Amino acid sequence: MLNDMLMKQATDAITLANGRLLPLSKPLVMGVINITPDSFSDGRQYLNPDTAVEHALRLESEGADMLDLGGESSRPGAEPLSVSEELARVIPVLTKLRSRSTLPISIDTYHAETARVSIENGADIINDITALQGDSRMAEVVKKSKAPLVLMHMQGTPKTMQKSPFYDDVISEIDSFFTERIDFCVSHGIDRSKIILDPGIGFGKRLADNLAILNHLSEFRNHGLPILIGLSRKSFISKIHPTEKAADNRLGGSLAGAIIAVQNGANIIRVHDVRETVQALAFIQALWGDQ
Repeated sequence: MLNDMLMKQATDAITLANGRLLPLSKPLVMGVINITPDSFSDGRQYLNPDTAVEHALRLESEGADMLDLGGESSRPGAEPLSVSEELARVIPVLTKLRSRSTLPISIDTYHAETARVSIENGADIINDITALQGDSRMAEVVKKSKAPLVLMHMQGTPKTMQKSPFYDDVISEIDSFFTERIDFCVSHGIDRSKIILDPGIGFGKRLADNLAILNHLSEFRNHGLPILIGLSRKSFISKIHPTEKAADNRLGGSLAGAIIAVQNGANIIRVHDVRETVQALAFIQALWGDQ
C-alpha cells in the first residue's frame, strides 16, 4: 500500500532552475554531448566548441527532449579532471548552445564550482555521478540554484569502479543508497521534488548487476521520484553479444535496453543515438496506446 501511494505521488513534471516545467507525461530522451578527449564512445569528437554545439543542435533536431553536457570522462579507469580544465571545456559550449537552443540542459559534473558557474550560464539540471559525495560544497549549490539534481549510484570511482565490483543484493543495496542520499539532500535544504534517481548502470557493476537493475527497475519507484537510465553503448552490451567493433556499433543493445527501461518505469533515457531511440520509444508508445 505504501509503495502504491509513493508511486502515485511521483511528480508529473520537473521544475527546472529557471522555473520552467519539464513534463514527464512521456519518456524523455536526453542527448549526450561529451566534451572530452577520452570518453568511451565519442571522445575527442566534440572538443571544439562549435563542433559540440552543432552536434547538440543536431540531437535537438532528431527529437532530444533535453541535453547532458559533460567535460570529464567517467569511463572505467578515467582520471579526475581539475575544475579549471572542466570549466574551460564546458562553459564555451554551454554559452554558445544556450544562445541557440531553449532545450533543458543538464551539466554532468560532481564539482560544485562547475555546477554553480554552469547554472549561472544557463544550465538547468545538475547531474552528479557521486550523488553529492564528491564535493562537500555541492549540496549548497543545488539548494541555492533550485536546480533539479540527478543522484547516481556508483561503487567506487570511475578510476576504480570496475576493479572487482561486488554486491550481495544489488537492488536492495542501491535502494538503501537512494534512501540515505535522499535523506541527506532533504536535511541540507534540497527540495525532495527536485531529485531524480539514476541506479548507475555500468558504474561499478557486473553484467549480472546491470541486467538485474533493468529487470527490477520498477522497485526504485517506491521513492516516488523520476528515474533516469544511462546504458547507451556501454560495454556490458558487448558481453551479451560479443563484437570487436567500437562502442558506436552497440545500437541494437542500446535500443533494447532503452525499451526495457521505459517498460519498467524509467522516465528519462540518456543516449548517444537520439533519432533511433526517439523512433523506438514512439513505436512502443503507439503500441501501448492500442491496449
